[in-house]
Amino acid sequence: MDTVGDFLTVLRNASKAKKPTCRVPASKMRESLLNILKSEGYIADFKPEEDEAHHHYFLVFLKYVQGVSAIVGIERCSKPGCRLYYSQSKIPKILGGLGTAILTTSRGILKGTDAVKQKVGGELLCKVW
Repeated sequence: MDTVGDFLTVLRNASKAKKPTCRVPASKMRESLLNILKSEGYIADFKPEEDEAHHHYFLVFLKYVQGVSAIVGIERCSKPGCRLYYSQSKIPKILGGLGTAILTTSRGILKGTDAVKQKVGGELLCKVW
């Protein structure tokens, strides 16, 4: 089971369906991914929730600019069956720097630009544009 892939699919489907919000199960990795997506302006906000069965979720508020989703594309790169690792000098630029690469590194989950600044490589989780 690919939890990151499922998380990205929920975001992709909700933005294509023009939903104002979506709900994803909570985890520390998803929280880090949501923090990056929020700081880069792909989502408006998110907040933790708990249902009556004490399951933890994140309520994600999607962002739209003039009726068009801020998330044009979101793609899972490194999959459980085929991991993709990059050194800091080979981290790909998404759409010539207009998109964002998200990596998991020894210093946590980072944007591609932050990983280059900190001179660390890692596993390329996804690309967002």
